[in-house]
Amino acid sequence: MKKNTMIKLATSAAAVLLATTSANAGYTMKQKVGDADTKLTFFGFSQINAEVETQGAANRLKMGADRIRLGWKYVSGPVRGKVFLDFNQGTDDTEDVGARRVIKDAFIAYKFNDAAVVKAGVIKTPVGMGFTIPGWNLDTIKRAFDKQLAFERGNGIMISGRDMGMGNDAKVNGLEMGHERPMQGFGYDLMIAAQTTRSGAVLESTGEGNRDNAYMARVHYDRGEALHLEVSAGTSPKAGGTDTSEDYNVLNVGLDSHFGEGKNVKAEYFSVSGVKGAKHDVDTLALTYTQYVTPNLELAIKTISGEATHNGVNTDGTNTYAGFNFYPNKVSTKMDRGAKRKNNQHVIKVNYLATTGNLDSPSFKTNDAVLAMYQFKF
Repeated sequence: MKKNTMIKLATSAAAVLLATTSANAGYTMKQKVGDADTKLTFFGFSQINAEVETQGAANRLKMGADRIRLGWKYVSGPVRGKVFLDFNQGTDDTEDVGARRVIKDAFIAYKFNDAAVVKAGVIKTPVGMGFTIPGWNLDTIKRAFDKQLAFERGNGIMISGRDMGMGNDAKVNGLEMGHERPMQGFGYDLMIAAQTTRSGAVLESTGEGNRDNAYMARVHYDRGEALHLEVSAGTSPKAGGTDTSEDYNVLNVGLDSHFGEGKNVKAEYFSVSGVKGAKHDVDTLALTYTQYVTPNLELAIKTISGEATHNGVNTDGTNTYAGFNFYPNKVSTKMDRGAKRKNNQHVIKVNYLATTGNLDSPSFKTNDAVLAMYQFKF
């Protein structure tokens, strides 16, 4: 996509935003089209980052942005649609999964009911609890290296269900990627996709004949704020890009629990094999704890440890992010999951990254660093 085209897209979107009136979780326009009530919502966020490595040769301040994103969602009766762009992606990226990397999500959906929503297009794949949490709603600045073990986005078709079996009647809008809302009962996702080449563990095929489909599934159980438990698995064949390379296989187990006054615990386990189509296996365990200490200040720590075996060589290591989240413009005094999503519209995060070991795994960090970020979202 050319640079001037990107600028025109952003300018047009900004003009639409200025013409809208609702500012709660995006800017929304409503219109009657025939007998259908339609709704178009624009949303986006920006994350400006600073980093200083405290060990190694690169002892200097680095400024940048993790994400600069703009998207829109469309609802008309049972029909849904979503487009989500990242303007921080290179405009010269080669195409993958049938769409350039600047396109994070681009799918259509049809909601038959809460138990059956069908999506088709470029979709966030349903493997990895932490990965399916939105990038603007994280506990620490970085997802950590295990994000590279998920399948990332895929171009395919997915069928999903939420809030099943308990008669809770939660709000299921058909656009859910993960466990965005507290629910009661069971949920699931089944997906078939093209080769998942956006994953840090799967390489692009070297020829058209080497391509194969990827398959994945997730089931989860929810008891409101107190408990979310999910298990997901999948396979992306020929992960080295050739017919002779290994398949990439993933198992993920995740637990998320909000309890007490502003307390949250997460635990997530990855077991993967065939990284980049090689005899390369990795196991990781991530533990996260957050605690509000004042209405505007939250302490957060995430530690992720892993072990790998690559061609018979064993390695291990740990990355720990510890720091605080400061909310300069809180919009909710509650401490639950939904309130945190609202308060993350404006947040300043500071983390210290402590590293140990030499784990052979995609994106494992080996240098300690101080990280800071300012985020705004609408």
